[in-house]
Amino acid sequence: MGRDTIADIITSIRNADMDRKVTVRIASTNITENIVKILLREGFIENVRKHQESNKYFLVLTLRHRRNRKGAYRTYLNLKRISRPGLRIYSNYQRIPRILGGMGIVILSTSRGIMTDREARLERIGGEILCYIWVLPGMKEQKWIHEGLITESLPNGMFRVRLDNENMILGYVSGKIRRSFIRILPGDRVKIEDSNN
Repeated sequence: MGRDTIADIITSIRNADMDRKVTVRIASTNITENIVKILLREGFIENVRKHQESNKYFLVLTLRHRRNRKGAYRTYLNLKRISRPGLRIYSNYQRIPRILGGMGIVILSTSRGIMTDREARLERIGGEILCYIWVLPGMKEQKWIHEGLITESLPNGMFRVRLDNENMILGYVSGKIRRSFIRILPGDRVKIEDSNN
């Protein structure tokens, strides 16, 4: 299996942001250039320039670090790879997820090129979900809440859930529900909490 270029650039940007680096250098390809254009347009990065070194082209991204009177105002740039070479995830335009009620974006690869979820909905086209991107101040981890229908109960408080976007996942009972011995049966609608790690 070849390298996952999108996962590589996501990891590079995330690591540079966590280390408070001002710039990060990534390989320049058609797909990385299109993704970086979206990051720049949506305000997730401050600047980008193309750099050539021994017949190879690189993109040098300037990351955004806000300041206030008390010093650095830390924002964590969160990037999550969704579709992977071994497991492609596709969605039609009606089922594209909304990240934090529109505060984040979904980047898709469509028949009309790389675009955001908002553009895909306007164009009424679906595609491959490449990644989620969002920024929240002072948070390293964001919890995602999904809703779905239980299709099967499994041993040890586990169950299989069909999410509203038609994905199937495994869930488990925890917290008050587990302590109160509340039974969850096939056909019940549930909310599933998922971290971005």
